[in-house]
Parts: sequence; structure tokens; C-alpha cells
Amino acid sequence: MVMSDKTAALSGQLRADLVIVGGGIMGLWAALKAERRGIDTILVEAERTGSGASGGLLGALMAHMPDRWNEKKQLQFDGLLSLEAEIAALEAETGLSAGYRRCGRLIPLPKAHLRPIAERHSREAETNWSQQGRAFAWSVIDESPFADWPSGEFSAAGLVHDLFAGRVSPRSLTATIRARLHQSGRVRLVEGVAAHRIDPLANRIVLADGSSIGFGSLLVAAGVGSFPLLEALGPTLPKPLGRGVKGQAALMKVDLPDELPLLYLDGLYVVPHEGGLVAIGSTSENRYDEPFSTDGQLDALIAEARKLAPGLHEAEVVERWAGLRPKAIDRDPMVGPHPAHRHIHALTGGFKVSFGIAHLLADAALDSIVGKPLALPHSFSLTHHVSVAGRQAGDEEFTEIR
Repeated sequence: MVMSDKTAALSGQLRADLVIVGGGIMGLWAALKAERRGIDTILVEAERTGSGASGGLLGALMAHMPDRWNEKKQLQFDGLLSLEAEIAALEAETGLSAGYRRCGRLIPLPKAHLRPIAERHSREAETNWSQQGRAFAWSVIDESPFADWPSGEFSAAGLVHDLFAGRVSPRSLTATIRARLHQSGRVRLVEGVAAHRIDPLANRIVLADGSSIGFGSLLVAAGVGSFPLLEALGPTLPKPLGRGVKGQAALMKVDLPDELPLLYLDGLYVVPHEGGLVAIGSTSENRYDEPFSTDGQLDALIAEARKLAPGLHEAEVVERWAGLRPKAIDRDPMVGPHPAHRHIHALTGGFKVSFGIAHLLADAALDSIVGKPLALPHSFSLTHHVSVAGRQAGDEEFTEIR
């Protein structure tokens, strides 16, 4: 069983070789990977594991376009490909479902000029999406094989049928990882208290209730809360290391065929999940008054989804969700050691890509903690993000909560 030990924390006696701050998808994968490596680990979560941005609804797993291939696209391809086996192993170990399926994606082409672009991408996918004994098509078709999924009014120039895309239930996946940690009992869990500050000289994380936990290495994976914790370590920066981008999404209940792919058009996602549920999302808001409340922007998104997918016309909205997703200053995820405190590491900022690559980023972060080079693109490194925050004063518009 995962142990909860606030008493030891209050006495200042709690310590681990590795302390992970944040129990979202990043921190959970890191805890699981650390457990598999035999690392003495404590996971600290301000609320309950799987909450925050990781407790959302959407769960779309989509690759970058298959053109202009580079190391970032390769990393994401590797992540999306390997996630299938990672989740299968978790499901076998726990007997739970993470709601994963490589369902594919349909992208309507509403204008004629989009078709030759899509056809070029199809040829590029033949090379770039054919790796490791697997091949995934990016096909250009004239009409949907699933009747009004989507409505023909959006596909005047045809559609793209992407067979690499998938979906996962964010809540089911985080619950499955948590269950796996409970089974092993080798990761101690402290929930319901936030990290307040890091003392890099004493190797302690001070919690909001005044307690503290000692660490050999610290991994900061607290989503939006990661940025102020890391900024406080110095140097003084003219801009924050990251921001929270508000997202709103909805969950609808409707009886649809199990084999439907997800739909994507101009930032709108329609994602069929298990149990007759369909997730709709999501907004990307840099300015907002209420970070955790839904409003008319979500209403408009739901209306657009009903137009795109006529099968949703009578669907009941069973949940409305809003939350803050962590976006690092230079957009890419933020991973690796702090330039001035090499025993303190980041694992955060995976804006819109976290669920597809968090398992790979966790492995890379743990490799770095044990002294191996950070095997990620340089733009992913915490050192890079600190540098960007230091030199780009005035170039980035950050969130204001009014």
C-alpha cells in the first residue's frame, strides 16, 4: 500500500532519496518509474493525485504533422508509440482500464487549398510514421467512412484519416498508475498539503503546513505550481518561467458506435471515450477572471461540436470542467537539473503534450538524476528555459488573473 506519513513530516524526520513534488501525470509516471528502479521515493501532492490539469476530460493523443521531421517530432512519435505497451502493462498489473484506444482521427478539409497540403503530408507519413516495425497512414479521403461523423458540410475538399492518433481517459490513467503504486508499497505518499518552498542548502522541501521533508534529489512536477518553486531558487528573472493557460472542456453522454475516431478541426477536439462518453474541448485562454469556472466560451465550443458532429445534437452535457495547464516560457516541456542546484530537477510544462510523452520525460529526468546526460532536445532543458526567461523581457505575454 502507498503510505501517507504527515506525522513524520511534521516532526521533520521524513526523508527519501528522491522526493517528487506533484502527483499529476508527470509526477505519477516519475514515481512509477522510480519504483521500478528501486529508488526510495516520496510523492507529495497538494490535493489528491491525478487532480489539477491531469484531472481533465479530453485525453486526445495526436502527433505533430508528419512533415519537416526533427528530434522533437521523433520524441513525440516514440512516446505515442510506446505508450500503448506501457498502458497495456499497467492494465495487466492492476486489472483496471485506462480507457486507451488507438482510435485514429478524422480532420475535415473545408477548403480546396488544404487538400494538396494534406496529400503531401500523406507521402511524408509513409516515411516518418513507418518505424520500429509499425506503419501508420495519413490518408486523404473524399468522405467519412462513419456517416455524419463529421458532418459533410465541413469536408468540401475531403478529409484526412490519421491512423496514428489515439485517446486515453486522463482520470482512468492516473487512477491506474496510483493503483499500481498502491500494489507495490514502495512509494510513500503525502497528500493534501502543498509544497511552499525549497531549501536547496538543507536539502529540504518546506510544506504549507510548516512541516518539511528531506531529499537527496528533488523532482518538481507540480504543474503550474512548479514555476514559482523553481523561480525562487534564482537567479532573479525578468519574466516567469511559465504560466497557466486556462482550458475549458465538457463531457457529453450519448450512444455512439465504439469504433468512432476522434475529430479535430481548428482547435476543436471531439473525443469518444468508453461508456458512451464524448469529451469536447478545449479553450486556450491566456487571460481570465476565474481560472476554474466555465463560461460562455465553453457554451460556444459545445455548439460548434454539435455542428461538427450531428450525432451530438441531443447529447446530454454531464460535466463541465475548467483548469490551468502549465506552459513553460519557451513552450516545450521543462525537464532536467537546475543550473545552480544540480540536485533539484524539473519535470513540468508539457502544454498539450503531457499525456503522450510523460512516461518518456520521466525516464529522461530519472536518468539525469543519477548522473546521465539529459537525453532530450536542448529546448526541453530547465537550463534553456531559465536562459530564455532571463533574456526575453517584454517579448512574452503572460497570464493575468484579474
